[in-house]
Amino acid sequence: MRTPSSAEENKEVTWPFSCVGCGLAYPTSGLPYQCPSCGGIYDFNRGLDYAPLGPPRPGFRGLFRFRSTLPLPSHAELISLGEGETPLVDLEIEGRRVHFKCEHLNPTGSFKDRGSVALVSALTVMGVEEAVEDSSGNAGASFAAYAARAGIRAKVFVPSYASGPKQAQIQAYGAEIVRVPGPRSKAAEAVRCAADTGAVYASHVYLPHGIAGMATVAFEIVEQLDRSPGAVILPVGHGSLLLGIYRGFEAMVEAGQIDVLPALIGVQAHACAPIWTAYNQGAMQSEPVTEGETIAEGIRILQPPRAEAVLSVLGGSAGRMVAVDEESIQEGRNALAKRGLYVEATSAVVWPGLLMTLKDLMDPVVVILTGSGYKDS
Repeated sequence: MRTPSSAEENKEVTWPFSCVGCGLAYPTSGLPYQCPSCGGIYDFNRGLDYAPLGPPRPGFRGLFRFRSTLPLPSHAELISLGEGETPLVDLEIEGRRVHFKCEHLNPTGSFKDRGSVALVSALTVMGVEEAVEDSSGNAGASFAAYAARAGIRAKVFVPSYASGPKQAQIQAYGAEIVRVPGPRSKAAEAVRCAADTGAVYASHVYLPHGIAGMATVAFEIVEQLDRSPGAVILPVGHGSLLLGIYRGFEAMVEAGQIDVLPALIGVQAHACAPIWTAYNQGAMQSEPVTEGETIAEGIRILQPPRAEAVLSVLGGSAGRMVAVDEESIQEGRNALAKRGLYVEATSAVVWPGLLMTLKDLMDPVVVILTGSGYKDS
């Protein structure tokens, strides 16, 4: 594990995290991405809070209303670019009214901005001046933007096949980009090598801070519908969005805002679908699938670290996983565009997922559109 920088040594914060493997509390100094005792991953050790600071303000965007949900000390500056408050667009699909949550309209063009608020704000609290991240594109672009906003030097490791617009976006924010040949997993290996030799690894996957930012999607959906949805359909790669949304709805149940959890329907590409495979087999396998090529590059994740947690919340929400083929993903991208919703291929997996499951779902049905079509090559 890395040694904290001098800037970090003077910073101590109590975080609501502990290791899912051995229960060790997250340290009050430094920002390790893994438990030093057992190598496990950290997660929240309590439920999230739902206590918005008033209703949405016309003309104002940002996660400030949900400040109490984010795992940050009270004195922390919230690093914001005006994320959240994304629209809910209604379409008639097969005779039913379906609501599309337009997360592709966030500041950097993806839902990742919600997580970056919490993550980069945490880096700022700890006095971090430079950090590394790995991404297939969207998370890297979001991290680079929020790091630039905070004055943090960023380095992003990406698979060399990542779309040109995403790579250009990362560099435009001033981040250094490291292109790693091979599959997505090679970029993850490269960044961990950097982390283990001293770099601060601001991982949107391993660090749990961003999960609370994702929970705000659930809060907004309930506000916009004025009730809990019957089902939510969304793409799944690492699964952080699904985990965050589940915990957001869970927090609203606990707060008495809604009575029941919606069914969560996760969608993966057949070419790389480890969580779908595990869902159908009943347990995670050591090598459940191969990392096949897919136009849905943002969810091309062979070994998601939080897979067990994702499988657990699927059961808790009476949800399920589905997998879709490449042709249907492209058809979905076209179908959404012809309805005025221009999203990248990764986001378009929700269209065939919707058509496969709609007849079984209770109203209202919400579909999450995660990334802008401008990001595709």
